[in-house]
Amino acid sequence: MKPEQRKKIISAMWITLVSIIGITFVFLFLIYNGVIGYMPDIEELKNPKDRFASIVYSADGQELGRFFIGTGNRVYADYDDISQHMIDALIATEDARFEDHSGIDVIALCRVALKTLILQQKNAGGGSTLTQQLAKQLYSPQSDGIWERALQKPIEWMIAVKLERFYSKEEILKMYLNQFDFLYNAVGIKSAAYVYFGKDPKDLSIEEAATLVGMVKNPSYYNPVRKPERTRDRRNTVLDLMYQNDMLTKAELDSLTKLPLTLEFHKVDHKEGLAPYFREELRRMLRAKHPEKSNYHGWERQKFIDDSIAWETNPLYGWIEKNPKADGTRYDIYTDGLKIYTTIDSRMQRYAEEAVVEHLGKTLQPSFFREKRNV
Repeated sequence: MKPEQRKKIISAMWITLVSIIGITFVFLFLIYNGVIGYMPDIEELKNPKDRFASIVYSADGQELGRFFIGTGNRVYADYDDISQHMIDALIATEDARFEDHSGIDVIALCRVALKTLILQQKNAGGGSTLTQQLAKQLYSPQSDGIWERALQKPIEWMIAVKLERFYSKEEILKMYLNQFDFLYNAVGIKSAAYVYFGKDPKDLSIEEAATLVGMVKNPSYYNPVRKPERTRDRRNTVLDLMYQNDMLTKAELDSLTKLPLTLEFHKVDHKEGLAPYFREELRRMLRAKHPEKSNYHGWERQKFIDDSIAWETNPLYGWIEKNPKADGTRYDIYTDGLKIYTTIDSRMQRYAEEAVVEHLGKTLQPSFFREKRNV
């Protein structure tokens, strides 16, 4: 090949490379500024709309139950309320360079591209940072067409960059762990720690934290209740990644990987917990509307009178209607994370419920059945 031809080829390659970089930069710039695709506005990025369950507490400070809709059993946990083991396990497993990037891990993306495109490896891993995963949880709309699906990943990149501008690393980790759905109505780390281990998130041990982080890859596949052995293997993988990132010693790794998978599973449901009938009446009273006679049947005249008196004299009755937010909107007991304190003593309530079960279930109900069989 002649020197002139070689020079032209090299020049053309450089022009192509610079053009690709320039086009990519312009493309990402347009996405960043919302010209192409979906980009939440600044106010929404600064104040993401989180949905938290409301908690009902007893007079002695115990949780009686929660109000939430569907899979909305999310209770807020601050960064200081989360075990450091959970933070370490999450970073080691999902984003080892979390402290070093600004939303996009270029090294990880290059590694994935090399393994996937050149080496044709199917297990190349993912290049998504924790910030990108948070962006997907918070803001990514449903992608329907080919064009929308193609845009989804670049949009997540740009949202991640903006999130890194507005939030510290600790805040991003806290938001991520408050958002993730761990199955069984365990949305967020506080609910997950209770559902699977009966603990607060700050009390999670290393192996428990590794179990929950192992679920992040695929909660249904690594389900500790239904697939304990598979989940234990995944937990040990997380522990090994913590060792590789100098978060565990070799002795700790060897000891922890030998432990069985131990759960203290707690089913969470509206019907679970103490005083379910009381909580239902509490919910009804909080959400009550101003009584209008036209909304009552003729035979409900006395109920209309009682409700009207309650509206005027009982601050709890219709509390949501009577106490709007600063912006004029109404509170939602299912999503606004209210803390509701009652005069119920959890110890006395438990004794009362146990007495009812003992007396009704073991004495009166069997007697009733015997009597009816002889009729």
